[in-house]
Amino acid sequence: MQQIGPVISSYGIENHGISGASIVRWNYTTPALYEHAIRANEGMLAGGPLVVRTGDHTGRSPLDKFVVEEPSSQTRIWWGDVNRPYPQEKFVDLHRRMLAYLQGRGIFVQDLWAGADPEYRIPIRVITESAWHSLFSRNMFIRPPRSAIGDHEPDFTILQCPGFHADPEIDPTNSTVFIILDLGHRMVLIGGTSYAGEIKKSIFTVMNYLLPLSDVLPMHCSANVGAEGDTAVFFGLSGTGKTTLSADPERTLIGDDEHGWSDRGVFNFEGGCYAKAIRLSEEAEPEIYSTTRRFGTVLENVMIDPDTRELDLDDDSLTENTRAAYPIHMIPNASETGMADHPKNIVMLTADAFGVLPPISKMTAEQAMYHFLSGYTAKLAGTEKGLGDEPKATFSACFGAPFMALHPSVYAEMLGRKIAKHEVDCWLVNTGWSGGPYGVGERMRIAHTRAMVHAALDGSLAGVETRPDPVFGVHVPVSCPGVPDEVLDPRHTWADKDAYDRAALDLAARFQVNFERYEEHVTDAVREAGPKTA
Repeated sequence: MQQIGPVISSYGIENHGISGASIVRWNYTTPALYEHAIRANEGMLAGGPLVVRTGDHTGRSPLDKFVVEEPSSQTRIWWGDVNRPYPQEKFVDLHRRMLAYLQGRGIFVQDLWAGADPEYRIPIRVITESAWHSLFSRNMFIRPPRSAIGDHEPDFTILQCPGFHADPEIDPTNSTVFIILDLGHRMVLIGGTSYAGEIKKSIFTVMNYLLPLSDVLPMHCSANVGAEGDTAVFFGLSGTGKTTLSADPERTLIGDDEHGWSDRGVFNFEGGCYAKAIRLSEEAEPEIYSTTRRFGTVLENVMIDPDTRELDLDDDSLTENTRAAYPIHMIPNASETGMADHPKNIVMLTADAFGVLPPISKMTAEQAMYHFLSGYTAKLAGTEKGLGDEPKATFSACFGAPFMALHPSVYAEMLGRKIAKHEVDCWLVNTGWSGGPYGVGERMRIAHTRAMVHAALDGSLAGVETRPDPVFGVHVPVSCPGVPDEVLDPRHTWADKDAYDRAALDLAARFQVNFERYEEHVTDAVREAGPKTA
């Protein structure tokens, strides 16, 4: 078995049961991975970025994610639709067959870190059968200095083989795709899918399990910090503007997606960004747009002209979920340390396609816990298979339920405690529709949203008069610098006020039904902090 690369770890590949691979390529750099990816026809070069295809699976496969039932974690896992149990003996058998699959094949190894704070950092190893997935991993996680790789010993290992498929008749899987986490063996097995996001989110799930044991709150959020050291955290599901709003040229970017909040402050889990690329605008998002032209970026399922190699970021013929994966240092004002002080502001983002939530409002700590557990946004018709003509309300606990290893109330309790201890201001921001629902109203102008967020973060809204929203209870400013007053009142923007009232009460009822599953896990004050229907 030939082993080559810039640095080969002393903790060898045989520790993972791999003995018959034809060649092991250790810790290849970006140019070398480009060469191998192009030579193997894994992607196309578009001037700077590497453009790849993920095949049938252009997004995560949540129904194919499992957690092994094993003694060390069995009593702590939030079992159910998010974390489906998988028999330990079946995991061992599947792993054995994956090792057999690798006999005679070449593999790529990247030794990396998850967690910018050295106190809570974990060393990881990502083993892939393709160069572009190795490059993706190198972009997404933190690259240790070369001097640290020689004796790198991973706490968690990902073995990713898209060409290997499960057999549902033998393996208790739902399909030929699988993403299986074994916290006892500290290993993740991924097969049957080339969607690289499964690599990233597997480690996020690991961090969501480990860090609360050290009283660190893992968060599905972006974060940035101002010139005065004022940290802001942005929670939000896909499509709400989490990445866009945190990439602010006037503030230093800590990270765009995954963070921890410890007694020392906030820290990024990653060394890169995984931004949605569909309809990315150079005018509205210049920093992120520029990465789609840079050497080292991996573009997933972005359309490219095979002759001219010109990109079309507006083409969604393969998927709405086109992605750009790039190291965070490509963003000009990114933090060099990935660490910052405790948050001064928390912003919870929602893209309300029903057009009834205020564009910005201030929340009490109890309201923040309620909305954190709710994790509301709306999916639009046409963006996913199976959606009809109307928007669909979506609730994802902690703004990231698919990645929560523990019960959501664990994270909510930690959030509430930290908000109180550090006296954090909390805001609910609707980046969705105004003047009516999707199809009638208009999407909130990004310039208005940026102005509202800036006003919240720089203190301009601190002394502004607010009014309580009669349905949602949050406190709505009556004015905001750079934003017309009429925009701040969602009911005022609707031509049909009765239609607004019906839509607002309908959404409030959906909140209430969703929250029933958490009522026994929260205090009376948090239960009463939600929307009212009467």
